[in-house]
Amino acid sequence: MKHVHIFLAFFRVGILGYGGGPSSIPLVHKEVVAKYQWMNDDEFADVLALGNTLPGPIATKMAGYIGYRVAGILGMINAIVATIVPTIILMIILLTSLSSFKDLPWVQGMTKAVIPVVGVMLAVLTWQFLDNAKKGLGWLKTIIFGVISLLLLEFLNVHPGIIIAVLLIAALAQKDKKEQTEKKGGTA
Repeated sequence: MKHVHIFLAFFRVGILGYGGGPSSIPLVHKEVVAKYQWMNDDEFADVLALGNTLPGPIATKMAGYIGYRVAGILGMINAIVATIVPTIILMIILLTSLSSFKDLPWVQGMTKAVIPVVGVMLAVLTWQFLDNAKKGLGWLKTIIFGVISLLLLEFLNVHPGIIIAVLLIAALAQKDKKEQTEKKGGTA
């Protein structure tokens, strides 16, 4: 039954993730965290952050990792196939039929109407991440990290992977420093 759930979860993401990777992230979150509870919000945020640092489409990277975590190698293959098969089928169907209808007003309206929906889904997910960050860091540090990240990403064009790598290294260094301090305090 676990493989059926993996397939259905990622098939829904693949079939409904209109607009590519970023628009599918809230759908993955809904399936993995809210519906099946394979992860909590913090674990999902970690997978998302790591997935964004690696090359390739985010939806397949997340599907592969989550599928592997839930059901091993077969779960990984199942999740990746469920994510990409709908896209392949829909691309073939839509590109062959849509090219003849692309200038019709209802088709143009349909594609334009999806954009605000995806924007709202991303805003909701962003708010959830900010709320989780606030719980761990407090509002002040969350705002400071947010502003610094925005400046680095948008104005200095620093790759998100570099920012995440620096933060991971800083967190590991802080953890190591804390452990060394505890050792010294415990042996004294």
